[in-house]
Amino acid sequence: MLTENVHIAVPTAFFEDESINVQGTIIHIKDLYKQGVKSVLVSGTTGEQHSLNLQEKIEIINGLELEEELISNMEIIFGVASIRQKEAEELAEKIRHSKISGVMLGYPPYVIPTQQEAFVYTERIIHLSNKPTILYNNPKRTGFDLSEESIIQLSKNDLVVGIKDAGNKEKVERIKKGMHNDLYFYAGGEMDLEEKVLHGYNRLSSIAGNVLPTEISQWFQKMLTEQIVSKQESEKIKNIMEHVYQGNAIVNLKKHINHKGIPIGVCRSPIGNI
Repeated sequence: MLTENVHIAVPTAFFEDESINVQGTIIHIKDLYKQGVKSVLVSGTTGEQHSLNLQEKIEIINGLELEEELISNMEIIFGVASIRQKEAEELAEKIRHSKISGVMLGYPPYVIPTQQEAFVYTERIIHLSNKPTILYNNPKRTGFDLSEESIIQLSKNDLVVGIKDAGNKEKVERIKKGMHNDLYFYAGGEMDLEEKVLHGYNRLSSIAGNVLPTEISQWFQKMLTEQIVSKQESEKIKNIMEHVYQGNAIVNLKKHINHKGIPIGVCRSPIGNI
């Protein structure tokens, strides 16, 4: 079971030639851990996942496995998605035999499987990884929208613990009515977060938490428990949001993290090529 309400979706570090920098990624995760972060999402949701090949993803897992303190004390969720099911299966098998806590299961971009094909793909990956799984639905990026019927059907699987970006208010309400097990509803990033919480989202896959993890986590917790957010807190959050989301969020994050002296490096072009 994944117990944390908030996880930080961490960027992947790259060297100047755009090759992967596993240690740079781990240094950033260590810095978040020192700040009290208990859960991170690696290789997913920052727009970089599909630029990583299977070997690079395996290298990241191998690097994390060597970090005894992190892997034992943090909830580390790993993004699994690929245009080819066979590659996603291989990654899932690698995760099964690791200390990774859970999986964020995304859908193949561009190819647009049918709902039935996506269902078979999902069940296969879950079976092979044998880890708590968050389904990741992101039609804007992939072109594929996991239907409420598919989500309800997949919720019968005990390893499915949540859904990220399930859809609009009406879709969320229908899913909740038809669900077989309770699912956590993860908001992807902080945009329109208040509105999403009102619609039933109760967990956060945070982007801005890479900058100020404690403040973002406390702000979200207050939202969930309907506590009043002070004017000072609101102002701070507004500044973080402008800092992160004005322009390209991943480029902004990397600028901030590099500025701290952590070698997160560049993005893979065309991202950040301006």
